[in-house]
Amino acid sequence: MSDNKNIKILFFGDLVGKIARKAVAEYLQQRRNQNDYPDFVIANVENASHGFGLTEKNYNELSEAGIDCFTSGNHIWDKKDIFNYIEKADKLIRPINYPANTPGQGSRVFEKNGCKIAVINALGRVFMPPIDSPLEILKAEVERLKEITPYIVIDFHAEATAEKVCIARYLSELGVSAFFGTHTHIQTADEKIINNMAYITDAGFCGASDSVIGMEYSTSLRRMTTLLPERYEVASNPPCIINAVEVSVIDGAATDIKRINVNIDMNDKELEVSVETNSV
Repeated sequence: MSDNKNIKILFFGDLVGKIARKAVAEYLQQRRNQNDYPDFVIANVENASHGFGLTEKNYNELSEAGIDCFTSGNHIWDKKDIFNYIEKADKLIRPINYPANTPGQGSRVFEKNGCKIAVINALGRVFMPPIDSPLEILKAEVERLKEITPYIVIDFHAEATAEKVCIARYLSELGVSAFFGTHTHIQTADEKIINNMAYITDAGFCGASDSVIGMEYSTSLRRMTTLLPERYEVASNPPCIINAVEVSVIDGAATDIKRINVNIDMNDKELEVSVETNSV
């Protein structure tokens, strides 16, 4: 595949727990069976291992399922074995605006079927842990990567919608191909193309449908009503919701963006596509 061909990039919102890992693998297999497999698959995995962080075992499991690139966020450090494998995990990136001596890489260039695709991960600053400003860091990295490939994708992991919208428009003027917001676990209905860049404020999440953004309702309610630091428990009962976004890109410019909302009943593995599968 040369750099002037139409490529389809599939991006999964934050995976939460085992149920999400299994459902995403099942969804990808369904796409294979339908001969409708995307050219490049990205997933945010900072909550993939029991809701917090990513173990090496789960990294390998998801790699075998067909994910080409793993993005993350502020929870990527929650499983301590991340420090044992992050330097050799050639599909994994962590936010680029951590201090320079932080383990891992904030961006990577992948080659798939002869096409180079660059992916950058960054953290927002509003209502988030203290971190370096992403603006100048992202500008410099986009300019560097544009010398390598016109296909540049960004996972911006942030809380505030205004911060996502503002930084996305800024990056669209620099020639970014796609901007996927993550972190809030609620899929927004504002997919659009801005200056040839596919955009969505938040891609949503993959996890138990009957949950509080992937966590058990009972423990979430107790934390809110008692204010005690009770540990969150990952919801694990089916069905599982799959929130994802698929974009088409030609020579670095986005031509289409589709928001995907799929329910998978992990008991019988039947796939039911909801009405919220939209295209721009």
